[in-house]
Amino acid sequence: MSSSVATRPGPTDRFLTGVERVGNKLPDPFMLFLILFGITAVVTTGMALGNVTVQVPGAAEVTVIKGLFTAEGLTWLTENIGANYLGFPPLATVLPILLAVGVAEKSGLLGALIRRVFGSAPRWALPYAVGLVGVVGSVMSDSAFVIIPPLAALVFKAAGRHPVAGLLGGFAAAGAGYSTNLLVTSLDALFAGITTAVTENLPDPGSPVTPLSNYYFNIVSSVVLILLAGFIIDKVLEPRLARQNVPVDELVEDGGHAAPVSLKTELEPREARGLRWALIAGGVVALVILAAVVVPDSPWRNEAGGFLPRSPLLSSIVFIVFLLFTIPGLVYGRVVGTITTGRDVPRVMGEAIKDMAGFLVLAFILGQFIALFNWSGIGSWIAVAGASGLEAIGLTGYPAVLAFILLASVLNLFIISGSSMWTLMASVFVPLFALLGYEPAFIQGAFRVGDSATQVITPLNPYMIVLLTMLRRYEPDAGLGTLMARMLPFVVPFWLAWVAILTVFYALDLPMGPGNGIFIGQ
Repeated sequence: MSSSVATRPGPTDRFLTGVERVGNKLPDPFMLFLILFGITAVVTTGMALGNVTVQVPGAAEVTVIKGLFTAEGLTWLTENIGANYLGFPPLATVLPILLAVGVAEKSGLLGALIRRVFGSAPRWALPYAVGLVGVVGSVMSDSAFVIIPPLAALVFKAAGRHPVAGLLGGFAAAGAGYSTNLLVTSLDALFAGITTAVTENLPDPGSPVTPLSNYYFNIVSSVVLILLAGFIIDKVLEPRLARQNVPVDELVEDGGHAAPVSLKTELEPREARGLRWALIAGGVVALVILAAVVVPDSPWRNEAGGFLPRSPLLSSIVFIVFLLFTIPGLVYGRVVGTITTGRDVPRVMGEAIKDMAGFLVLAFILGQFIALFNWSGIGSWIAVAGASGLEAIGLTGYPAVLAFILLASVLNLFIISGSSMWTLMASVFVPLFALLGYEPAFIQGAFRVGDSATQVITPLNPYMIVLLTMLRRYEPDAGLGTLMARMLPFVVPFWLAWVAILTVFYALDLPMGPGNGIFIGQ
């Protein structure tokens, strides 16, 4: 890693430093969400007293905004405070994976694997490898936000590069490029199902929308975003971390003092043997899973005999990841001696939970806030009001599509779930743009552009808190402003590049996928 530093920071560096300084003036995440919870409680109560309602297009009934400081709201909170916490969506993903990754990490497997695979890899290629894994990682759904960043940090550390660049770059690539992939994923099927449901009652619904309807657009988008992510990690993020003198070693408590954690560059014979047996164990697990799902009558298939758009297999991704980390980790630990008895298994799992204790505390208030947001109906009101405002402007042509993308990007700051937001927005905008002559698949592709980039800079993304916990292992004083400042160099270029790709498809009238063009009737 280069030791050269710039004597005078450039305009971009000064701007990002300003963003970091302002952002870090925000309250601690726990207090921030406690304040947001209070504001939401007051606003929803005012709306409820004003009898505010919202008609979600396609819904059979009108949604009535409910307030916390009402008889119904207070009883809801007192009856559900525990369920709100335990029902916090990331807990179901984070905790099982955290236990499994804890076994693989604390046994030494992850470190050995990274050192063996990437230790001699060209340093220049690592940022682009992180970009590839991050963008394609959406195939793992939300698990990507938990798995990819720490692994990318280990990759960078093993190669002598800044691990925080891998940590943040992996998260940025996974989050900002979440809605695209080189592969056909369950998200493609989910979006297609929502779009198809909206088009059923249109007089001219255009071409049928399938999981492949955005495939050509996704391939081009993925390649461009992968290269762009690698470039930003290499040329913007990592040099800035060096200029800021961000530590390259994790800090652990040792008698009240912080001590750097070292990572060897070579494997000892016993480590190499353990890694070999761990990989064999992982291969056996993968073969067993494959054998269980390929048989025609597999219980992990859906009722139609397939896997898309929904199936028990796709719902079991956390379990599969748990096995693929836990079993090889146990085998490796047994061979090298880091896990010798059954008592060692809960011990290493407990150490992993201890590392994330701060997140578990934050999850309590995050769960209350998100539950209130959903229960009150204010999320639906925000989405429909924004969509109706854009519709009232009367924009036509491609500027209307750009305005739609911008609205999706703004709403994405408040509604993290892509499927929920597309359900709301598709109900309004697919029929609107169909009347203007646009294929539903094209509008679905435009939604993808606005759906992902901004979610890596909003505090409402619960995985930002997971990332902050990981970052504080290197920088104990890091705050949300730190993350926002370091994510911005990804957000703006990703958004602009993705819009440029869509513009090229529009200008050249290229097909978005097999059988799906830009305009209805072509």
